[in-house]
Amino acid sequence: MGKDKDKNKDKDEKSLKVLEPETDNSDEEAGLSDNDDSRDDGKFVKYFKICGMSEEDVKEKIGDLAGSNNPRLITETIPGEVHITLEAVGDGSNSAKKLGKPVVKEIKGRFGLNIYATDKDTTLEQSVVDLLRTNALSLSTCESCTGGLVASSIIDVPGASEVFREGFVTYSNKTKRSRLGVKKSTLVKYGAVSEQTAKEMAKGCAASTKASVSVSTTGIAGPDGGSEDKPVGLVYIGCSVCGKTKVVKYNFKGDRRQIRCQAASAALALLRMCILEYYSEKNFS
Repeated sequence: MGKDKDKNKDKDEKSLKVLEPETDNSDEEAGLSDNDDSRDDGKFVKYFKICGMSEEDVKEKIGDLAGSNNPRLITETIPGEVHITLEAVGDGSNSAKKLGKPVVKEIKGRFGLNIYATDKDTTLEQSVVDLLRTNALSLSTCESCTGGLVASSIIDVPGASEVFREGFVTYSNKTKRSRLGVKKSTLVKYGAVSEQTAKEMAKGCAASTKASVSVSTTGIAGPDGGSEDKPVGLVYIGCSVCGKTKVVKYNFKGDRRQIRCQAASAALALLRMCILEYYSEKNFS
């Protein structure tokens, strides 16, 4: 009995390593590599990869920091993510680091868990797979508008077979019902693109595959099919973690491909955040 308690304690402590990116030891505790990159040319470089926030929101948060030339901030936007590169130059690597470190602390404090990596090479899907593996979680996906993009991005990561269980592309209402157990009454009353359907998809996917985590997507990618109530770009994404299910509504802009790519990235970001929130509640409630 004592050994079982020790094992559970070890698992909880391991999970805590991904929960506190705003602390002084943030990189280590959040499972992020400490990649300060103080270089021989007198430059200090730090990377921040942010998910779950729009480009506008990110730029607003760093507006007061972005006006400086040294250290300077360079932002790059890809679907569903914003990357910030901090560069400082000094007379030597130490003085450059002294210039950059206070800004590093500010950025970590402002973005917290939305920072999924502080190195140049880690991808969002890699961070999700690592998080699943660290916490011994299994994943299944059920997708409508994204058509398998979420599952594909996970499978692109080497070692994904350790955590990925199964993926559904339930494009029709019939398959949502037969494969995922979505109720006919839900589809009739609320429609396929709805919070209620996304929730039932996620819960049904987890139940049918016996996965500890599942993610669902349903939306209108366009160019046709939109209405005043449900415009093109409307997407609902559901995530179920160990029985707790959350659904978030998104309104994406762009063409069909852009909307689908943004939705897939948002699904990965929500999946990551739901896992973090679950372990935060588990360990601190």
